[in-house]
Amino acid sequence: MVTPRTAVPAVAPGADAAERPPNRVTVRTARLPGGLRVVTESMADARSVTAGFWVGIGSRDESTDEAGTSHFLEHLLFKGTDSRSATTIAEAVEAVGGEMNAFTTAEHTAYFVRLPASELALALDILSEVVWAPALRGTDVDAERRVILEELAMEEDSPEDRVLTLLTEALFPGHPLGREVLGSRRSIEAMAPEAIGAFHHHWYRPANTVVAVAGDLDHDRVVDLVQAAQRREGGDAPVRPPPAEPPTPLSVVRRRTEQVHVALGVRALATNDDDRFALAVANQILGGGTASRLFQSVREERGLAYSVYSYVDAHLDTGALVVYAGTAPERLAEVLGLLRAGLERLAVDGPDQRELAVATGYLAGSTLLGLEDSAGRMHRIAGSLLLHDEVAPVEDVVERFRQVSAADVARVLTRVLAPEPPSVAVVGPVTRRAVASALGRGGTA
Repeated sequence: MVTPRTAVPAVAPGADAAERPPNRVTVRTARLPGGLRVVTESMADARSVTAGFWVGIGSRDESTDEAGTSHFLEHLLFKGTDSRSATTIAEAVEAVGGEMNAFTTAEHTAYFVRLPASELALALDILSEVVWAPALRGTDVDAERRVILEELAMEEDSPEDRVLTLLTEALFPGHPLGREVLGSRRSIEAMAPEAIGAFHHHWYRPANTVVAVAGDLDHDRVVDLVQAAQRREGGDAPVRPPPAEPPTPLSVVRRRTEQVHVALGVRALATNDDDRFALAVANQILGGGTASRLFQSVREERGLAYSVYSYVDAHLDTGALVVYAGTAPERLAEVLGLLRAGLERLAVDGPDQRELAVATGYLAGSTLLGLEDSAGRMHRIAGSLLLHDEVAPVEDVVERFRQVSAADVARVLTRVLAPEPPSVAVVGPVTRRAVASALGRGGTA
């Protein structure tokens, strides 16, 4: 995702969009002496600021014994520092109406706070302290260990989550990208506070971090506040070997459930691939919304599933295109046939002009709608700078979606489907033999 440097200001209600003057919104970046990158987006009419620290380390950068460390740190950093307890941090944020959160992916971990614009200094002070100097107390590690084990159990109890994890393992066997971001029960139970502290000390460094702030702000003041609170220097980005093993064709977990949960997927495009816009459009047409082919054919026309969708993941050197549906066990062959036919036919025939217009219009419009508040803008500029090393104007991004043609959609799907047939993962009251048999029978899209 990419972010605007300029856009459009408030106008009188009902004013025609063509008459609206340019918005006084700007994006500025700075690189501090220690390597830390700072990016801001000013929103003169906003009443809030959202500040985030995005660290370029995630689950794919962990060894087997370290599996889940990045996510463990996500839990631990808001547990307090030497000078602030978890309660003190929570009260300071909530006393001004703010909120804080964090998330972990395969390649980065993000921490962010949204507060009234007048509390910008508080947001940066708290984030700087928890990111650079968390206490990482043994008692907190033990408490969060129990929470994460419950999180793993929750994922295991959800067959929809389980089948998507199973498919990821199949797409990237023997590689950290194939592991659950949460880690494994074994790795979490064995993880010592000293190991977590060493991981933090090694990777949480300025040169591997982006600080992003959006809202009613002054860029130079943000830079001064961030620099004054910086407690570390240097750092390197992790070396990330690409997946070496070919995908596993079929993975089945037999479980007593009311539905059978099915996921199909292929390896897809890297984060910076020029075809990523075409793949996003292809995904939207395939299963990205209620107007998509799979939603209409599987749910609306045949009533075979309540939940059916597709999505795209992208990483530094690879990615995934995934299709999911949950259905009755006796409908497994029909649904598998529809999912496979949906992928193949869109690759062969491409979309019609109505489908293309709906998909490109949705992606262009949702890109703009994501800029409604400071939180959306912060996520956008942070992700852009961390993943693409630039923040492109939003107009350029919208135009890239609108330029995707029907031929582009067919071409990019042919490209990702060509190396090998889709991997299939199934969780439900079926055997591997039954799934293999179902794969041999057809369906029509």
